[in-house]
Amino acid sequence: MSERFIIDVVSDVICPWCFLGKRRLDAALAQIDDLDVFVRWRPFMLDPTIPPEGLDRQQYLLNKFGPERLKTIHDPLIAAGDELGVPYNFDAITRTPNTLDAHRLIRWSHTVERQHEMAERLFMAYWAEGQDVSDHAVLARCAGEVGINAQQIAEILATDQDVEETKAEIAHASTIGVTGVPTYILGQSYALVGAQSPEVLADAIGRVAKELQESA
Repeated sequence: MSERFIIDVVSDVICPWCFLGKRRLDAALAQIDDLDVFVRWRPFMLDPTIPPEGLDRQQYLLNKFGPERLKTIHDPLIAAGDELGVPYNFDAITRTPNTLDAHRLIRWSHTVERQHEMAERLFMAYWAEGQDVSDHAVLARCAGEVGINAQQIAEILATDQDVEETKAEIAHASTIGVTGVPTYILGQSYALVGAQSPEVLADAIGRVAKELQESA
């Protein structure tokens, strides 16, 4: 194919399965060497009711899952993450943040084709390092670490630039039927929901790419 094959990943930074899904997508793409793939990241908010200042994570999880379920809630993630070395560090996380500004940052990183790297850095910042990814200083620093101008990011985070546009894109995800993340939209034509295995992802990408090529 001469044109790039686009994969849109609908995701939220504070979704642990999205972190796993990102790593599994990376593993799937490593299996594909005859396709020019371009990954775009699309925003989703697991809980849009989280206030801008965020919430105490332990209390948030207790309210959401209850004490009994909370004892084992992370076990499946830890087991699944081990296969690809996803470094979950749940004990380091003290806040459940509002991710609107993180999504703005990912949106801006598209202009310099750093979205994939930016998503990875924010997943690591939150899930491995326990950083507050609603904090503008944290976001600016993470941007700098993937080669984006940190000072410029800090300046525009202090404004309302792209707030409404990002909210509209989040609303659009619901409009097109996204109810869970990660959701992969392959070739702008086929949706695959959940943190699928690398093998399933690679097979689906290959099938959709072939279909699109044959119908062109």
